[in-house]
Amino acid sequence: MPLLSSINGPRDLDALSTDQLEELAAEIRGFLVENVSRTGGHLGPNLGVVELTIALHRVFDSPADPFIFDTGHQSYVHKLLTGRQDFSGLRSRGGLAGYPQRAESPHDVVESSHASSSLSWADGVSRALTRTGRKDRHVVAVVGDGSLTGGMTWEALNNISDDNDRNLVIVVNDNGRSYAPTIGGMARYLNRVRTAEAYRNLRHGSDTFFRKLGPAGRAVYRGVRGGAHGFLSRFTNNAALYSNLDIKYLGPVDGHDLPSLIETLELAKTYGAPVIVHAITEKGRGYQPALDDEADAFHAVGKIDPATGKTVGSSGGAPAWTDVFASELVTVGEHRDDIIAMTAAMLRPTGLLPFAQRFPDRVYDVGIAEQHAVASAAGLAFGGLHPVVAIYATFMNRAFDQVLMDVALHRAGVTFVLDRAGVTGPDGPSHHGIWDLAMLQLVPHIRIAAPRDEARLREALHEAVLVDDAPTVIRFPKGPVSPELPAVERLDDGVDVLVRSDAQDVLVVGIGPMAHTAVEVARRLRAQGIGATVVDPRWVIPVQPSIVELAASHRLVITIEDGIRVGGIGTRVRQVLREAGVDTAVDELGVPDEFIDHASREEILEDAGLMPAKIAQDVVSQVLGTRIPVARGATSEIPALSDFARSRDDLR
Repeated sequence: MPLLSSINGPRDLDALSTDQLEELAAEIRGFLVENVSRTGGHLGPNLGVVELTIALHRVFDSPADPFIFDTGHQSYVHKLLTGRQDFSGLRSRGGLAGYPQRAESPHDVVESSHASSSLSWADGVSRALTRTGRKDRHVVAVVGDGSLTGGMTWEALNNISDDNDRNLVIVVNDNGRSYAPTIGGMARYLNRVRTAEAYRNLRHGSDTFFRKLGPAGRAVYRGVRGGAHGFLSRFTNNAALYSNLDIKYLGPVDGHDLPSLIETLELAKTYGAPVIVHAITEKGRGYQPALDDEADAFHAVGKIDPATGKTVGSSGGAPAWTDVFASELVTVGEHRDDIIAMTAAMLRPTGLLPFAQRFPDRVYDVGIAEQHAVASAAGLAFGGLHPVVAIYATFMNRAFDQVLMDVALHRAGVTFVLDRAGVTGPDGPSHHGIWDLAMLQLVPHIRIAAPRDEARLREALHEAVLVDDAPTVIRFPKGPVSPELPAVERLDDGVDVLVRSDAQDVLVVGIGPMAHTAVEVARRLRAQGIGATVVDPRWVIPVQPSIVELAASHRLVITIEDGIRVGGIGTRVRQVLREAGVDTAVDELGVPDEFIDHASREEILEDAGLMPAKIAQDVVSQVLGTRIPVARGATSEIPALSDFARSRDDLR
């Protein structure tokens, strides 16, 4: 019987020998490749932490000893060892989440998948356990070397060193990568440790020699490795780095050598104070396609052929939104040498790689440090350049203060490009980019564009970089770009009219790709005898004058966006109309202000009532009951839209 199927919880590991643990590690790697290739997910990071996770659960007693993962995408092995071995629905509705999730297991503590926060959590949990008389328990934080590029990690380390009377074990999972190879001074420092000849020769040479001697030789090797920690840390100077923070340092230790890992973690467990265990691992370990992928070692994959690693089931056809932005930024850069690209450890995922290849001296990757990226961009703008900062929409939340106080207050011309905006789907609550529209429109003088298709994305980028006295934002979703949706007319202020109706019953404002939904809603309303005008503002903030004029001549305004409706674009439209003395009712449609679990984008939009059939049905149901004139002179048993809508508005 396979060993993995006998593991129902971490304590089942106690009965296994070292050789059986190594056999289990091999089984887990095979399981991950087989299962993640069918569903997609974070493959490379989990292949790299198999032995490390086994060793952690062998030594510590989760959930009594809380495990805190930074960022959580490397928790698949943890899930397997804590009784969750049905991966058939991974990252799908009703299946396992791609990150730790408290609803799944008491072994999961922190659900947020934003990097560099784990040590702050660990600091707080360890203090709480000590103060409440549970000092015998340990807190285990697993942090990647990429997260060490984030300032929050160092803020936490600074405070952890303030109180040594607690059991806190910090495991640095050092594979030289975050999403891609880790950059910056800390990365170079750790790279010298990984590549130090003394470390490599001692590890590989002693490993080969002693393992040839059989079980007795392996026992001797474990002792030599344990004693070598001090020697190696003196050679690499890591001990000096952390001892200056009053934190004990153990390592470096081979993150794939189970006996050495267990021995080192046992030592850390008995220390009685905060301790750092530095484990050197290999992302994508044991799977050749991942190891051959130098770009990101299969950090995250879609459905793939497990034998080759090649993507399967790709629809082809339309390019991704990211790819469209990537190619157009190169075009912009060729015409303007003041354009600088910036990102936070996501050069390839945000589409900046082509720009970096074309203009290698005009790209800055600052590591997992969004706040620094934004404030630095303000400085670049002051110096006469125009930075284009590409960040996932969900991670933009972290740099709001810098957008407000460093960029906007100083009237800096900085363009922010927010990838994965709106509902993203399978990665779950912390990865949906649904807060950006509500959050960023609070910033004075900001201008926000939401393109509906490829042509409008290219257009918006050219327009954005012309603004040199305020921040500009372009946001687009994950996945293939929406089909071309031409306008029937462009108004003087840049608003695109997509559908005109002789009867001005309903004005439908589609935000970004939701413009396609708006057009379909208009078609369905027309079939019911209700005339609808559809517009795409393109630049959704500030609200353009033509939106006000059109709203005044219609009986109801509906806004459709895939951000949260509380404080979203619909709310802003309503406010602007009231300020202009226009009392047409506004029905704001968007995502509820909830943390939304992982599911497909379509499932989430349907739950939120953002599918065309549901929207059209709701508009019709609002007005059933009385006769009013409708498009083309037809009549229907529906009341005057303006009267009904105003009454609804008064009740809000």
